[in-house]
Amino acid sequence: MYQKIFAAALAATVLTAAPASAQATGTIVGHIKITGKALANPMIRMGADPMCGKMNPTRPRQEIVVAGPDGSLANAFVHVTGAFPAAAGEPQTVVLAQKNCMYSPRVIGVRAGQAVSIRNDDNLIHNVHGLSTRGQEFNISQPKAGMVYKATLKNEEVMVHVKCDIHAWMNAYIGVVPNAFYAVTDGGGAFTIANVPPGKRTVSVWHERYGPLTGTVDVKAGQKATLELTYPGAAAQKAVADVREIVVPADATEILIQASTSE
Repeated sequence: MYQKIFAAALAATVLTAAPASAQATGTIVGHIKITGKALANPMIRMGADPMCGKMNPTRPRQEIVVAGPDGSLANAFVHVTGAFPAAAGEPQTVVLAQKNCMYSPRVIGVRAGQAVSIRNDDNLIHNVHGLSTRGQEFNISQPKAGMVYKATLKNEEVMVHVKCDIHAWMNAYIGVVPNAFYAVTDGGGAFTIANVPPGKRTVSVWHERYGPLTGTVDVKAGQKATLELTYPGAAAQKAVADVREIVVPADATEILIQASTSE
């Protein structure tokens, strides 16, 4: 009789303890925006490679600043800084594609030591040149569609700049961080970082045009912590020079990128 009561009590303890263990972490949900009018993106002329021009009958613009009417800012890299235990599970596959003579996505993140699969989806030659200040530079050619290069980035770095030496307008950025607590803002400027250990956490933001931004948030187990960060309009406008026209190097003289500040 007593054995049955003890077994039932033990089972009840296990059942009530399991949810507490599952909810030992919290989630950071946030929104990044800019005040004031966003700077206009430069237009891309692909005249140096007619095949790229055929892939883009409507002349595209760079995606340096992708902002909504309310200032919601896409393509901002967000990560939680500090020391954490090693994340459990296998890292997700991260792919950087070259499609229609553009990199996609423009901004991605990986954990240090994780490989990035850089894939050519175009049936023409691309050059993949990773620029690093932490000894992680790479430079390879992908002459045909279907080719994949795996770049393993071992050192923390925000950011590794990836460009194409053949098509000067092609740019992408890889944030390399030591943990799994990172995200890139979507088209609405929103991000979600799950499974964050509780505590007061520092969140760092990087944007290609507007630079770094930092905030703090108190993460509690089983709860969502909200973080809203805004780039001030005046400071953001000072982040870049007022460039009316940019001409790429002499080896690609037919490519002209014109910035219009009137839009």
